[in-house]
Amino acid sequence: MEYDYAVGWFTLSLINAGLAQSKRRSGLLWWVISLFIGPIATLIIVVLDSAS
Repeated sequence: MEYDYAVGWFTLSLINAGLAQSKRRSGLLWWVISLFIGPIATLIIVVLDSAS
């Protein structure tokens, strides 16, 4: 059961990295951040404006 949770969390971190890159932000940085705060990082990425 914990394995499924970890796989989901890791998958979300990869999705967040892709989202961040689409907004011209560091995918690697957001991947690491997402490993720690997961869904909160998704919210932050979506709410923040694209980098200029």
